Amino acid sequence: MTARVLIVDDIAANVRLLQAKLEADYYEVLTAQDGRTAIAKAASEQPDIILLDVMMPEIDGYEVCRQLKNNPATQHIPIILITALDGRDDRLSGLEAGADDFLTKPVDDVILMARLQALVRLKQMVDDLRQREASSRRAGLVDNDLLQRQISATGNVLILDDNPRQAERLMLQLGEDHRCAYETDPVNAMKIAGGRVDLVVLNLTAKAFDPLRWVAQLRTNEATRQRPVLAIINADERKIMFKALELGVNDVVPRPVDMQELRARAKTQIRRKRYGDFLRNSLDRSLEMAVTDPLTGLNNRRFLDHQLSMAMARHTTSKDAEADIVSLLMLDIDFFKRVNDTYGHDAGDEVIREFARRLSLNVRAIDMPCRFGGEEFVVLMPGTDQADAAHIAERVRSQVADTPFVLADGRELDVTVSVGVATSRGMGDAPESLLKRADEGVYEAKQSGRNRVIVRSAA
Repeated sequence: MTARVLIVDDIAANVRLLQAKLEADYYEVLTAQDGRTAIAKAASEQPDIILLDVMMPEIDGYEVCRQLKNNPATQHIPIILITALDGRDDRLSGLEAGADDFLTKPVDDVILMARLQALVRLKQMVDDLRQREASSRRAGLVDNDLLQRQISATGNVLILDDNPRQAERLMLQLGEDHRCAYETDPVNAMKIAGGRVDLVVLNLTAKAFDPLRWVAQLRTNEATRQRPVLAIINADERKIMFKALELGVNDVVPRPVDMQELRARAKTQIRRKRYGDFLRNSLDRSLEMAVTDPLTGLNNRRFLDHQLSMAMARHTTSKDAEADIVSLLMLDIDFFKRVNDTYGHDAGDEVIREFARRLSLNVRAIDMPCRFGGEEFVVLMPGTDQADAAHIAERVRSQVADTPFVLADGRELDVTVSVGVATSRGMGDAPESLLKRADEGVYEAKQSGRNRVIVRSAA
């Protein structure tokens, strides 16, 4: 797996040595010899990962890390701090600054490559989500305040350990920051992990079950594959650690467990998971908005065209054509231009919204009311024959006509609607034909005096 790596170190010999190792493994390498240059390059070059020395003049690695993680343009880039310092406080300072890992010089090449591959794999997944929601951000649909609230929120942590006493001790420590529960049964833990879990803390030294097999199952299950895993390992079991990272464990903490380090690493994993969730939710909201009319909240013409095409395809190929019959209502608010001209466009918008509300309340749960454009609406009615469609159309018409529309300023308006009904019966029928017949029904209703339902049968 190749990636672009930014190496930051004020000692040129260190940079050259690390660069040679990475380029031998086909990584693309960028370099910087001070903190300010590193911050600028990270923003402009968007590397996949940053290897950052701690001890540098002017701005040390901790401060560079904080600035990068506080900048929306670079906060998603994983950072590995590399330093000659090996004290507990140094590791905690790095993790609390937002670093994703902390390696001590001289760097173990195998461990470095394993951590690089794990973090790059995760970064590439996040990049895919970021690219897909980029249009939402350009359109102003991404709420950065909401993002900060979500990624800093208390997390839900599941601890899987065959040692209840150790699990309770972990839960006590992590419970100061998060909502925690523990399981000793891997089957139950897998079920729980499919729910609202932000982090799994897994004891890789468990004897009652195979922790690596459990990780493999977690990653193959669609409902759980995005759950981050923080594994507790024996520091001397390098082979197990490499296999765990290869299978998809996100981070490791050695035994004996330093509880503050565990809490710092858990916080990093939960923030990253929440960030990914935010991107996915933003994408979902963007897709929803693409098929939603902003004024009424109903689905729009794009949604209707797609759903109508699928419904008609089912009808024309079904062995049970009666069950898959499709009906359509087209509704046009009478004299709507007069409303806009007399009361203003704000009043017109109020009428549109109230009409959409009444329409939604008077069709069935399986029906799909959509705003077709302007004052025109369409209701797609799968599995509905002509008689039932006409009955529902009449109910909508009367609910609109019988009760005046009340504007925000208290004025009342009498509103009526003309409705055309069309039902697909023939095997050769097409979506355009169904829409055309419903539209012809509306035209006939208008010509006949408005405020009425006209059924147009298939020829």
